Parts: sequence; C-alpha cells; structure tokens
Amino acid sequence: MATRKEQTISMIDTFKEFKDTKNIDRTTLVSVLEESFRNVLAKIFGSDENFDVIVNPDKGDFEIYRNRIVVADGEVSDQNKEIALREARMIEPDYEEGEELSEPVDFTKFGRRAILNLRQTLASKILELEHDTLYNKYKDRVGQIISSEVYQMWKREILLIDDEGNELILPKQEQIPNDQYRKGETIRAIIHQVTTENNNPKIYLSRTSPLFLQRLLEAEVPEINDGLISIKKIARMPGERAKIAVESYDERIDPVGACVGVKGSRVHGIVRELNNENIDVINYTSNIKLFIQRALSPAKVSSIIVDEENHKAEVYLKPEEVSLAIGRNGLNIKLASMLTEYTIDVFREVAENDDEDIYLDEFADEVDQWIIDAIKALGLDTAKAVINAPREMLVEKADLEEETVDHLLEVLKAEFE
Repeated sequence: MATRKEQTISMIDTFKEFKDTKNIDRTTLVSVLEESFRNVLAKIFGSDENFDVIVNPDKGDFEIYRNRIVVADGEVSDQNKEIALREARMIEPDYEEGEELSEPVDFTKFGRRAILNLRQTLASKILELEHDTLYNKYKDRVGQIISSEVYQMWKREILLIDDEGNELILPKQEQIPNDQYRKGETIRAIIHQVTTENNNPKIYLSRTSPLFLQRLLEAEVPEINDGLISIKKIARMPGERAKIAVESYDERIDPVGACVGVKGSRVHGIVRELNNENIDVINYTSNIKLFIQRALSPAKVSSIIVDEENHKAEVYLKPEEVSLAIGRNGLNIKLASMLTEYTIDVFREVAENDDEDIYLDEFADEVDQWIIDAIKALGLDTAKAVINAPREMLVEKADLEEETVDHLLEVLKAEFE
C-alpha cells in the first residue's frame, strides 16, 4: 500500500503534468481541475455540493474544505453534510447548533485509488478540452494557407505537423500529381476541411483546391488585397494547367498584367509552387460569348452560337485553330468549360464557296446505321460536317471507338477525293 508521502508526491506530479498544458487558458484549466476534484469527491461522499475547492495551478497546489451544519448529538442524518455538536466542539469548543463548520480535507487520506481516479479524470477532460480547442482553432482557419512539416508518408495520405505539434493530413487526392515529399520538409497547403469524430478532430489540407491557387495569387499581387483587382473564377487541372479570370475595378490597372507581373515575375513563383502548373490569366467579362472566346485562348474563335438556357455553346474556328482550342489531351477546352460553366463543342469552319455536300444517310450501304444515328445525334447530318468536326469530339461525344471513327472518316473523305 502506498504511503502518505508517496501519495502526496503523486498529487504534486499530477499538477506538474497538467499545469503547463498547451493551448488551454488558465481560467479554463482551473475550471477543469476543480470539476475533476468535484467528480472524485462526489464519488466518495455522494455529493460535492458542500465542498469548496480552491485550485492554484501556477503553484501546483490546491485546497479543499468541507462545510457541515452543527446539529444536536444523535440527530445526524447525513454525515457528509452534518456534524454532531460534541464532535464539532472537539474541533472548536465554542461551536453552537445551527452553525456551519468548515474544515480542510486532506485528499491524500482517500488513498491511492482516489488519486488514480483524479488523474484519469483530469487526463480525460484535458484531452477533450485540447481536442475542442484544436477543432475550434482550425475550423476558423478553413481557406487559409498553412506551412507544415512532413512527418510521415503513407500510400494514401501524408501526415504533417504544425508549429505546435498538431497533426494535419494531406490526402492523396489533395496532392498535386508528381509532387515529391521528404520527411522534415516544409510544404504549403490550404486548410481544406476540419471534421470531428468521437471528439477527435481531423484537419485536412489540400494543394489541388482552386482556392489554394487563389490564396497564392492574393499573396503575390498587392492589387488584389487592395481591392483593385478581383479574382472572379478559377479552373484547375492540378499540376498541368489552370485558367484564372480576373477583373479590375480601376480602369488604369490592367488586371492580367498585374497578376502576371513584369516578365512573369509574379506568376513564376506560383508556377514553381504548383509543380510547374501552367497558368493562363484572362480578363473576365459578363458577356458570355466574349468570355468563352477568351477562355479558349490561345485559339482565335471565328463565331459562337450560345444556348444560355442549357449552358451550351457551339464554337466555330478555322481548321488551323481547332487543335489550339482543344489543347493537348483536350485540356484547353476542358478548362474553358470549367471556367465558363458552359459545355463547349468545337467545329471547323466550312468555306463559303464549298457548298457540295452529302447527307450521312446516303452512306448507309458502307456504314452501319447505328453509327450514322450516333453521329446525327450530335447535330452532324452531312459528310463535310463530320469531316470538319474534331476527331476527339466524335470519339467522346458519340461514344464511339477510335477505329470506328477512323473508318467513318475514311469512307466520307473518299467520296470527295
């Protein structure tokens, strides 16, 4: 059995352990310590209502007083809240019935189990409080950039540590493709989401969010923070390419030039941060036709037909501009669609003097009817309309195999040779 001295040392250790607890203010800590004492007292005496608990975490000590009413000898009904007159006068000879007697309580007298119970209660409440503090701290910072240190790398996520030793998570899907991380390296990301499960907070970061690119641009371009330039929309294919639409509220300021900087000085640092992600900055406009035209840059658009109700657009370009509009692996047109929130179909422009054409149905003896129907469903009824349409669009939009499209084009082109 533990001696009184050992129990006292254990109590001192208890305070040493908790009085320097991080992220918890003194007032809250005192409240938690007092509540923990009261929980133990309630278990021992059945109630803590008649106890005064005074905690001083700065000095690492505490005082407990039990208050009881003095009653006549033999009339004690609750030994916790009442004391017999004879017993009271053994403490102070001038006590009278009805008076309140307050006496200090030696917590160590309750034994090792009570002290262990106190430590467990304290540990549980402190942990709960730390979790609440951490959750509230990061919940209010969602959308901000944070620098943190790589601590552990796994297949599906990376564990990072902030300046205070808190754990942060960067999931695989929030990492830029081809990013390379090393333990101990400091990386930047945006605080993407904060969740809690069983009072255990989880802080998730992201480097693929469009908001991460926006925050990086805000840090590089003073005119944005000054409210002279606004970032209207961002579309990203992380690690590959991004398009940003910006607008100036001062006619003297060129928003694109301000964001890019002299010789690209402002955007170069962002490109390096994003693993050489190419960034296109364009002028925003509420004129949807003009906005789509700018979004398809560097391609030069000849004409546009817009269906505003269904958010669709047909864009016509000269043959040499089509590949620019679509971009490598269809990247340019995908980003333009994301930026404008319009489905964009690209068509080759047909020369005005080229009026000889053939309806697709006339090729039914060489091409299966279901293929013709699939192409006609795209709004392409004639041979030249199909020939002038981008091959990639025919494959994707008509949901046809590449070999099927190539055979169709071969048949149609042979008719005009």
